[in-house]
Amino acid sequence: MGTDRAPSAEIEGVVTAVRERGAPVILVGDETNLRAELRRLGALALPIEVRHASQVVTMHDAPATVVRKKTDASMRVCFDLVKRGEAAAVVSAGNSGAMLACGLFVLKRLKGIERPAIVTTFPTPAGPCALLDMGANVDCKPSTLAQFAVLGTVYSRLLHGKARPRVGLLSNGEEEHKGTDLTRGAHHLLERAAGLGADFEYVGYVEGRDIFGGADVVVTDGFTGNVVLKTVEGAAAAIFALLKQEVGRSRLAQAGALLMQPAFRGLKRLMDYTEYGGAPLLGVDGIAMVCHGSSNAKAIKNAVFAAGRFVDLGLRPRLSEAITRHRALWEPAAAGAAPADAGAAPGAGRTL
Repeated sequence: MGTDRAPSAEIEGVVTAVRERGAPVILVGDETNLRAELRRLGALALPIEVRHASQVVTMHDAPATVVRKKTDASMRVCFDLVKRGEAAAVVSAGNSGAMLACGLFVLKRLKGIERPAIVTTFPTPAGPCALLDMGANVDCKPSTLAQFAVLGTVYSRLLHGKARPRVGLLSNGEEEHKGTDLTRGAHHLLERAAGLGADFEYVGYVEGRDIFGGADVVVTDGFTGNVVLKTVEGAAAAIFALLKQEVGRSRLAQAGALLMQPAFRGLKRLMDYTEYGGAPLLGVDGIAMVCHGSSNAKAIKNAVFAAGRFVDLGLRPRLSEAITRHRALWEPAAAGAAPADAGAAPGAGRTL
C-alpha cells in the first residue's frame, strides 16, 4: 500500500515476479482491493497469498506512531510476518522512516550494530560503488560509520563480486585535517583496518567525485548521503535533458544520435532506479527492501527479485558474522578477541 499508485503498482509487479520466477509472495493490505486487482490481472490462481491489514501507513505518520499505535498497518504486519518466520523478506515503497522504525523495533538490530543503514549502488566506469547511509541516520557516531564500512564491504563482496573492496570515507578533502569531528573520529578508527586484518582496504578520505571511480564502498552519515543521492539524481536528469536539447539544435547531431541509440539505451538502463528495485536496510535482523514511493510495477518486480537474491546469498547471517569479526575496529576491548568462523549458511525461506 506504499507507492503513489498503490496497490496497482505493487500487485502488477508481484504478479510479474511470480509469473517469471515462481517465488511465492504474501500481499498485505486491504483484502477487498487486493483481490479485486488480482482478479483484474487474472492472477487469482498464482501462488500469491493475501493477508488483510485494516490500517495503512501514510507519508505523514510519525515512525513511532506506526510501531505503537498502527499495529495492524500493512507495513507493520509485513515485518511481523518476517519476525515470526512466515516470510523471508519485506518489500515496501511506504514511509521510509516507518520502515526504519519497524526494522529497529520489530526485527531488532543485528548483535553489535548501533544503527542500520540504507545502501544504494551508483554505476561508475570502474564498476558499481555502494554508498551508505542514504538517509536512515542523520546523526551518527564515528563507531557507526566504522560499522557502515563493514556492512558495505559484505554487500560489495556478495552483490558486486569485490573480493577485497576499497572503502572510502566521504569528506570535503583528502587531507587528514579536513572534515568534521565525525569524519576525523571515523578516520581514526578505520585507518587501523589493515593492522586488524579487515576484509576491506581502507583508502582514507574520498571526495564526492571519487564515488564515481575512487572506491568500491563509500560511507557517510544519512544526512550527507541523502543529499548526495538527490544531487546525483538531479544531475543525471539534467545531463539527459541538456543532451536532448543539444541534439535538437543540429541535423548532424540528430543523425549522430541515431547511431548512438544503443549506447544511450544502455546508459539509461544503468541510470534507471527501476532496474535495481529498491535499497536494502542493512543491519536489522532480517531482509527489508526500501523502495521509492514513485516505484512502478517494474521497480517492485525487481525489488522482489533483489530480496529473494539477498535471502539466497545469506546476506543477513554474513552481515552478522562480519560485524562480530570486525568489532575490534570500534571496540578496543575486543582487539584481542579470536576471529569468528567465516562460514555462514545462506538463507533458507523464500516467501517474500
